Parts: sequence; structure tokens; C-alpha cells
Amino acid sequence: MNASKLSKVYFSAQDYLMILCGTLLYGFGFNAFILSNEIVTGGLSGICALIFFATGGLIPVSASYFVINVGLLVVALKILGLKFLLKTIFGVFALSGSLSFFEWLLKGQPLLPDQPFMSILIGGILCGAGLGLVFSANGSTGGTDIIGAVVNKYKNISIGRILIFCDFLIISSSFVLFHDVEKIVFGFVEMFVSNYVLDLVLNGNRQSVQFLIFSQKYDEIAERIIHDLGRGCTILDGVGGYSKRPVKVIVLLAKKNESLSIFRLVKRIDPQAFISQSVVRGVYGEGFDQIKT
Repeated sequence: MNASKLSKVYFSAQDYLMILCGTLLYGFGFNAFILSNEIVTGGLSGICALIFFATGGLIPVSASYFVINVGLLVVALKILGLKFLLKTIFGVFALSGSLSFFEWLLKGQPLLPDQPFMSILIGGILCGAGLGLVFSANGSTGGTDIIGAVVNKYKNISIGRILIFCDFLIISSSFVLFHDVEKIVFGFVEMFVSNYVLDLVLNGNRQSVQFLIFSQKYDEIAERIIHDLGRGCTILDGVGGYSKRPVKVIVLLAKKNESLSIFRLVKRIDPQAFISQSVVRGVYGEGFDQIKT
């Protein structure tokens, strides 16, 4: 195995390990602090919690989470393709296993009895951090993420807006089971804390960045950027100020969370490449935000 393939395997293993750690963190926070206090959160885990409470605990969250996700994956596989869903499939299996493990370990008992608000804060922090690790590795835990991605493919509605609507509907539905407004409030508190921590972990990875890549292997790098990352790029003609030699410069605009993949790609092809990365204030057009008017 050559160095390029070995590097690719190493980075892929690193991503999957991060997804695994994130799902373990989420599974612990959800079972120890949220589900054990009879709080319904957003996302598919919230739907599964509703099923769990509605059946008196007969259907574990881990079981319904896995079954529903398998159905969603089958549908999404035809629409989004295997390449998009590969890490999602791993995330679904990892999180289902994590939820099942902590269900068995904790036996449904809260770690902080009689302290629901503190439990919700801690649970939200752990779940948000866990999801942040998963998303940092370009992974997903499935559920409403898949629904959002499918809808976004056909409708001009942001995934974030779809997820917020789903979370609001799921958390509000818990009133049908508990007839307790306080539990709904706790559910929304958990959602806001979890999303806030998630943003902190990602720390602006949604920003756009601009790359200037100087390399003798510019044609190979440009081809791999287009085919592997699905990003367009521009090749400019330049002249070295000191050497006076002609040089090709690749100009690339991408999301910040794609930066790691770009660095890995360039390093595999040309370890001697010179790269400049800068944060841009706004990028508008195809593949980015809509042009503001």
C-alpha cells in the first residue's frame, strides 16, 4: 500500500473513531440525564422517547431508533446515494449500540435524582458535544438529518429550518402523554443548550473559506477536488515575483468544515504544495448561500 492510500485509510479511521466517541457521549448524556427524567427532546431520539413512554417502556429507545433509521436509510439511499450515506450508516449503528449499552448499564435510573433542571443542562451539554464530534468528522446520526437532507434536495428550504420545525413539533407532542407544561419547557431548554454546545464544538465550521493552492501538480489536484469533493475551482496563470517563472494557482471556495478534507487531498497528491487559507465574509451562488438582494 503506497503512502497516499495509507494516509487516506488513516484519516478515514480517525473520522470513524471520532464518530464513535461522539455517539458514546450522546448515548450516555441522553440515558443518564434526559430519558431518565422523562424529558422528550427533538430529533428522532425524541420520537423514540415518545414511543418508549407511550408503551410503558416496552419498546426501548435503541430498538425503535434503529428500526426507524433503517427505513429512512433505505429511502434515502435511492435519493442521496451510498457515498453521502456511508458515514451516516456507521453513525446510526454506533448510536443505536451506544443507546442500548447505556440503557443496560444505567437501568433507566437518573444520575442526579430529584434535580431535573440540572440534569437537563448536563444532558444537553453532553449530547451537543457528542453531536459536535460526529459532525466535525462529516458524519451524521441519521433520523431527522436524513429527512432534512432529502427535503433540501428537492425544495429550497434550509436543513436547519426543517430540523427546527421537526424539533418543535416533537417536543410539543409530549404534552399529549404527560399533560405537563414543565416537561415541554425542559425539552426546549435541552434543545437550546444542545444546539449552543454543538455550535461551540464546530466553532464556525459553517463559515466559508478561500484556498490559494500553488503546485506543479495543479491539474491532478483540481481533478480530485472536482470529483472527490464535488467542488468547482478556478486555475489562474501567475508569475513568480522572484523567479519570474510561470506558475498555476488553484482558487477554491469551500465550507470551513471541508478544510480538513482539502488539506488531506492536497497533501496526498503533492506534499510540497504551498497553500494559503483565508476566511471570507460571505460566499453567494451555487453551492453556497443565496445572493442577497
